[in-house]
Amino acid sequence: MNKLKYNFGNIVVVEDSLVGVIVKCWEDKTYDVYVRSWSGVSSYPEVAIEPFIYDKVLEDEN
Repeated sequence: MNKLKYNFGNIVVVEDSLVGVIVKCWEDKTYDVYVRSWSGVSSYPEVAIEPFIYDKVLEDEN
C-alpha cells in the first residue's frame, strides 16, 4: 500500500486557485475535496491537488 500525500482536514488548492479541505481519502490516491467557492464536494486525483501554503508577513516594529 502506498502512503497518501494528504490527510483528512488538510487545506489544499485545486484548479489553480480554489481553496478547499480534504474530506475523504481513497486508497487509489483520489480525494474528495470540499470547495468553499462552490459549497460542494468534488473528487480530485492526488496529482491535481497542491498544498495550501500559509503566508504571514512580519512587519518590522522599529
